Amino acid sequence: MVMLNGRTYSRRELAERAGMLSQFAGVRLMELSDGVERGIRMLEFRTGSGLRFTALVDRALDIADCEFKGQAIGWNSPAGFRHPGLHEYEGEGGLGWARSFSGLLVTCGLDHILFMNTVPADNYVYSPKPTVSHSLHGRVGTIPAKLTGYGEEWRGDECVLWAEGVVQQSAVFGEDLQLIRRIEADVGGNAIRISDRVVNHGFYRTPHMYCYHINVGHPVLDEGSRYLAPISDVVWAAHAGADYRKQGVGYLTLPGPKFDFHEQVWQHEIGADDSGKQFVALVNDRVGLGFEVETRKAQFPCLYEWQNLQAGQYALGIEPSTNHVLGNNSARERGEMIWLQHGEERRYDSVFRVLDGAAEIAASEARIRAISGQPDDEYPAVSGNHVKIKGR
Repeated sequence: MVMLNGRTYSRRELAERAGMLSQFAGVRLMELSDGVERGIRMLEFRTGSGLRFTALVDRALDIADCEFKGQAIGWNSPAGFRHPGLHEYEGEGGLGWARSFSGLLVTCGLDHILFMNTVPADNYVYSPKPTVSHSLHGRVGTIPAKLTGYGEEWRGDECVLWAEGVVQQSAVFGEDLQLIRRIEADVGGNAIRISDRVVNHGFYRTPHMYCYHINVGHPVLDEGSRYLAPISDVVWAAHAGADYRKQGVGYLTLPGPKFDFHEQVWQHEIGADDSGKQFVALVNDRVGLGFEVETRKAQFPCLYEWQNLQAGQYALGIEPSTNHVLGNNSARERGEMIWLQHGEERRYDSVFRVLDGAAEIAASEARIRAISGQPDDEYPAVSGNHVKIKGR
């Protein structure tokens, strides 16, 4: 049954009340037509519960806008949703990625994440190309998808909104990787489900790294908002040491926008429940609104918390990752790089869930606390213990 307007409906009952489901919910393909966004195809999802979000077909089917009952969930940066044709991957010494950085979900990969690295390219067996130079967070987020389908699917009296596409990151004498993405949302629901497969479409042995940059904005992020996670260890902090408290911002309780703020990043070791699921949330108790990210420990063994609290850029990032924050070369040296042969793949199954009201916030917090507590200290001691990632 579909829950809308405070009551449940069967498929027939909804059909009796409107000529098309789109009166209540649906997926619509449109094209942006002005400024830096001009020419980007976009899918708009409306679930009927108040959840509305958009997926940018021409930017890896990443989630751009997200709102619930008129309240923003996702982050819009001043860079906007820039058309990929304007993107300069090698620009600004590898930091040009920041000029295309905006939205609730920005996917990082497929063969590199994190800061710039130059890595060996002998696996591609091409002598003029002894190395590959990677810019910040890789290429995939600004590659257009081939849209393979979208629409609504009834499963008995339940209805699922969906979209699928393929993003191909390829080069002659280089990687040939495909991201096959499916996005789903239930009519009447408050959650976005993302199922990704990264497949080696080519015939070279190819490295693979993957990260979701999930960016939550105001009003979920505000003064007094809380970061909830089943943290067993604080592994690393970019600003640790003598300057750990310099900006007066800890990991747990968030302030309002700051001036001249330098980004802060933590890596946390977090636990999972008996089924391997792990949960992280940002909640604003004052307005009764939160956002929870559900991932799988086996797929994303690492987690970063990114704080960009600069006025005008105000965001909190939840970043599940396949690798430690140490980077590409370190992953190779530690034997933690994922190497894919032809036809091999990795799966990533995630849920982004809006928390509507105090009861849903409390339920999320209970889920997280049932796995593990978290440090009460805003500036917990950093262990430096990057646990060996096995099975690579």
